[in-house]
Amino acid sequence: MTVPQGRRSSTFTRLLRHGFTDPSAAERLLDVPALAQVRSDPLLLDALGATADPDLALLGLVRLVEAEQETGGDTGRRELLDTLVTAKPLRDRLLGVLGASEALADHLARHPRDWRALVTYESADLHPGVEEFEAGLAEATDPVSLRVAYRRCLLAIAARDVCGTTDVAEAAAELADLATATLRAALAQAEKAAPADAAQCRLAVIAMGKCGGHELNYVSDVDVIFVAEPAEGAAGADEGKAIQAATRLASHMMRICSETNIEGTIWPVDANLRPEGRNGPLVRTLSSHLAYYQRWAKTWEFQALLKARPVAGDAELGQEYVDTIGPLVWQAAERENFVADVQKMRRRVVENIPAGEVDRELKLGPGGLRDVEFAVQMLQLVHGRSDQSLRSGSTLVALDALAAGGYVGRVDASQLDDAYRFLRSLEHRIQLYRLRRTHLVPEDDADLRRLGRSLGMRTEPITDLGREWKRHTSVVRRLHEKLFYRPLLDAVAQLAPGETRLSTDAARERLVALGYADPAAALRHLEALASGVTRKAAIQRTLLPVLLGWFADSADPDAGLLGFRKVSDALGKTPWYLRLLRDEGAAAENLARVLSAGRLAPDLLLRAPEAVALLGDPRGLEARDAAPLTQEVLAAVGRADGAEQAVTAARGVRRRELFRTAAADIIGSYGTEDSPAEGDQGALVDRVGGAVSDLTAATIAGTLRAVVRDGWGDTLPTRFTVIGMGRFGGHELGYGSDADVLFVHEPREGADEQEAARAAATVVAEMRRLLALPSADPPLLIDADLRPEGKSGPLVRTLKSYEAYYRRWSLVWESQALLRAEPVAGDQDLGRRFTELIDPLRYPAEGLGEDAVREIRRLKARMESERMPRGADPTLHTKLGRGGLSDVEWTVQLLQLQHAWAEPGLRTTRTREALAAACAAGLIPTEDAATLDEAWVLATRVRNAVMLVRGRAGDTFPSDVRELGAVGRYLGYDAGHIGDMLDDYRRITRRARAVVEERFYGA
Repeated sequence: MTVPQGRRSSTFTRLLRHGFTDPSAAERLLDVPALAQVRSDPLLLDALGATADPDLALLGLVRLVEAEQETGGDTGRRELLDTLVTAKPLRDRLLGVLGASEALADHLARHPRDWRALVTYESADLHPGVEEFEAGLAEATDPVSLRVAYRRCLLAIAARDVCGTTDVAEAAAELADLATATLRAALAQAEKAAPADAAQCRLAVIAMGKCGGHELNYVSDVDVIFVAEPAEGAAGADEGKAIQAATRLASHMMRICSETNIEGTIWPVDANLRPEGRNGPLVRTLSSHLAYYQRWAKTWEFQALLKARPVAGDAELGQEYVDTIGPLVWQAAERENFVADVQKMRRRVVENIPAGEVDRELKLGPGGLRDVEFAVQMLQLVHGRSDQSLRSGSTLVALDALAAGGYVGRVDASQLDDAYRFLRSLEHRIQLYRLRRTHLVPEDDADLRRLGRSLGMRTEPITDLGREWKRHTSVVRRLHEKLFYRPLLDAVAQLAPGETRLSTDAARERLVALGYADPAAALRHLEALASGVTRKAAIQRTLLPVLLGWFADSADPDAGLLGFRKVSDALGKTPWYLRLLRDEGAAAENLARVLSAGRLAPDLLLRAPEAVALLGDPRGLEARDAAPLTQEVLAAVGRADGAEQAVTAARGVRRRELFRTAAADIIGSYGTEDSPAEGDQGALVDRVGGAVSDLTAATIAGTLRAVVRDGWGDTLPTRFTVIGMGRFGGHELGYGSDADVLFVHEPREGADEQEAARAAATVVAEMRRLLALPSADPPLLIDADLRPEGKSGPLVRTLKSYEAYYRRWSLVWESQALLRAEPVAGDQDLGRRFTELIDPLRYPAEGLGEDAVREIRRLKARMESERMPRGADPTLHTKLGRGGLSDVEWTVQLLQLQHAWAEPGLRTTRTREALAAACAAGLIPTEDAATLDEAWVLATRVRNAVMLVRGRAGDTFPSDVRELGAVGRYLGYDAGHIGDMLDDYRRITRRARAVVEERFYGA
């Protein structure tokens, strides 16, 4: 048929106006003779234009009309078109489905008479339930017909959904009811196929997950658990045989739903939430279920049981299952590490999302559906123990109950409800298109346009959809962090008189669940911080919900909260402090991590709270170079009156820089949202060792300048230098290390030697006294025991005296000690000449003789047997224990003594540099070098961790459980994995000891 050009142009324009994206194709479809009635009816064209995808709806309508023509002739076609013209509700529903779901359009093209199912549920007040769906499935006698009947019922649900007759929660509940009816029908078919099995057992099907919670998706696995008992009065009833029979029935039921037939599949039935997962028996008795949950179940399994609901099979047995297992669910929050387990599971889910899909994941991604569900379920498990109103399997019902009970703020609950409904609606529309199980937002513009229009966004559907999606996920991310903590503030601050608030007992329960050991003290701190109408209190009420979460993520939440209160008390009236925490994204989280990681960093901060400003500057935690650091210390000394005041100033700079280093170390080890934990542990160790060593050198230089200026003005009668030894000379100091040094002087020309010696001795004595004076700043202890003759020898010698001693009396252990000697302060030329003096001793030509090697090995063996503290575990002692620092360092130093004369790379004071050089020179296999390096880095990190956590030095793991947990968190172990940490330490150091036995002892 030829259409006049004028009419074609007019139709083309109308189609564009009605939202068709391909008007030419639509015109060709409208020219089909069977659709003449549609083309001439403006109501039908308007209805098509109101759908999510008018092009898809028109194509689906053409296919349906043609299918009706084939199966029912003109009578069927006219009935369909007449109904579309005269019955607006049915017209909107049918076209709405055709414009939203290609899969349901395919179903109608195969089964054209199924459109009449929409008439059944035409009343807007009718909400079909399980009974209505069972009636809709009643005629299905085999898997194929069950599939067809299921799709027919699904068509009715989708039609009501896309037209807005039901909201997303009602649609999800209807989908769950349809799944229930389908499971019952499938089980009935299985029982009909095996009547002997059916007679031998009582089988109950327990719905889990979204089906159990009455919030199913269009396409989702239906999670179930099977429980069975022998049939009452069955001949020769035997529990084992009954379980076998029930297993056959359950397996057959699962196949009916899951297997593909000519109509496709219904949905997979997933029984992996059962005890022991896929490795456990498919069916158990009730007593077997109970025994498992009492003894072996993990926290996540109780979380899953929140949604358990009997849906098919023996109703009495199903209810007995829920009544028996249900009480165990409400004891889960009392389990050790409950919150940590739930949070860890959530993190694991996010980590398993492919990197390219994270930003498109509606369900599992940050700010997605799972964030809402996890937060709500965690609150249910904590407070549902004493409040039965919270025991709902439905997320939105539970959220409403949490708000009514004051466990969640009403505004927060309302925002979360809106976000969850939007995300679920978007998920439904995505799945409805092709009835495929997916949670990814598509990238194609045509798909995004259809989704936006299906959600009522008609002007700029793609732009509006992206904006709304981003807004709602942002709300979820924010509230997910806040939900658990904000009501705690409401409980103590009385912010909303007249509204239901979290009770004091409920607040204590929540704090205990979060890991606070002293909830009463925590509530007092919260009250002090959040109460009142001041600007300070208002800002802290905004900050605390998130801070409490970060504190709870640490090994000692109580210490973090107490530290924050102390810092806020000291700085709360300082304008920049709260502004920094509120406006600088990383500052608040950095402060929370630092305050809850142990004692050292908070102690340093509380002595000078203004150092918190370092946490807000991206460059504030970077280690400072030695030269400007020394320059600052010397300038501070120069401004002071008297030596004591000068050294106090120098120690003040040291305190601030120690805090900078400790804070950077903690944040680098724990990680934050903006700065994840660093992977190179060796780099962390090197950074700490270098920073603390440079800081110690600068402090000693400043102290030397202050002493000389106070006693002699600008010029001391003798040249004077300080030589760093041990870990100080190796740039490997830890937070609690003493400074091992040698003092060297050389009288100036014309100076009296005795006067010069007295001046040098006075300088040494005064430096040690000033640095050890009681102070709020951490002490810096000077240790000169590595000097010639040890404690019996003079503290300071002339360069010539050192030369004479080393020429005549030096022992092999002193040559070994000098491997790490490096000038750190004082006269640079004198320091250079001292290193030239000792180089032939520490890098002996042609290496060590056999006697010297034997002597070093003998000394090492003696040290191992005599210096290990009584009662210490040699497998866990970081310094003297098996594979610890001493083992690695002596092995490296022996290589230096033997080969540094020929290998310049070995002429370094740093252990790791020397080990790398030995490996590069082929003196030690790469694998052995890596083993020693790993052990040395780990032992050093443990020592640093102990000092950070306890505030005092230690060479072994703490015995206190909480302190041990904090060391584990610093080392990257989650709560509950302390045993893994100790096992890993023993394993790594055991391997290192094996290398030492071979490379050092020659075994």
